[in-house]
Amino acid sequence: MVSAAHAGRRDVMACAWNMALDFSPAKVAVCLDKASFTRELLEASGSFAIGVPCVAQADLVFTVGSISGRELPGQDKFAAFGIAHHAASVIDAPLVAGCIGWLECRLIPEPHLQQAHDLFIGEAVAAWVDERAFEGGKFRPLDDTPPAWRTPHHLGAGNFVVPGAQLKARAQTSG
Repeated sequence: MVSAAHAGRRDVMACAWNMALDFSPAKVAVCLDKASFTRELLEASGSFAIGVPCVAQADLVFTVGSISGRELPGQDKFAAFGIAHHAASVIDAPLVAGCIGWLECRLIPEPHLQQAHDLFIGEAVAAWVDERAFEGGKFRPLDDTPPAWRTPHHLGAGNFVVPGAQLKARAQTSG
């Protein structure tokens, strides 16, 4: 989920298209449609947060991805849906409580990418993980992760898939 805040307004949305870009400094990319209110706040503030949801939050992910903050006159999604959150340490965007990981990001302006592809690049300026899901900077093995702490992956129309099997790859040797 991506959240942003500016001038006393805040919003959160589901963001299916996001990925890591770099490690040093850590950078991420998110795609945010031109019509989204979160994008408007992100562009105005120059910062955003990413919350990595767990299975227990699938209904919340679907809800915040199904309605625009513009459709809630006089309130926001946090107030309208009672979304628990806490303050970020560096940026103004709220961090959604209950996630298994959070990134606070400062926007790296790339106007062409933003306009042509709805792609926003952020530098992570702070990060946290819940050790029930992560260890040593990686997801825990599935057999060591409670099902409720796995990540939901949206397939569309409110349908999600959850990792259920794990495959350990081995590097081949040339010969």
